[in-house]
Amino acid sequence: MKKLLVICSLIFISCNAKIDESQLHLLNGYWEIKEVTFKDGAKKEYTVNSTVDYIKLDSITGFRKKVDPKFNGTFETSNDAEPFTIRISNDSVFMSYSNNANTWEEVLTKLSAESFSVKNNQGTTYQYNRFEPINITP
Repeated sequence: MKKLLVICSLIFISCNAKIDESQLHLLNGYWEIKEVTFKDGAKKEYTVNSTVDYIKLDSITGFRKKVDPKFNGTFETSNDAEPFTIRISNDSVFMSYSNNANTWEEVLTKLSAESFSVKNNQGTTYQYNRFEPINITP
């Protein structure tokens, strides 16, 4: 029984682990969406993605853009990028976006070298996994 309590405690602590500012560099790179969880608990899984997100963060400012992976390991992209800033408040990390048409924030709920999750103001959670390109060259 004591072992079960220790295991449950470790799981609880790891699920609620605070994201440290020193971890934010892990956002840099290519990410593909894996799952969306809506406020009502409904989920949508993504098994194949035609585009992936590229995130580049330098200190507290960065950008996010959609890119199209190619079978030779390269990416096709446009010059469109969504700039964002990192805002830390009450032990939470926010990705704050603003463009001519809209302003919004997502709270970073999970971050590791292999995955990250964000939750928007409508209560929708987006889970991303690190993109691993398929290289098919003759």
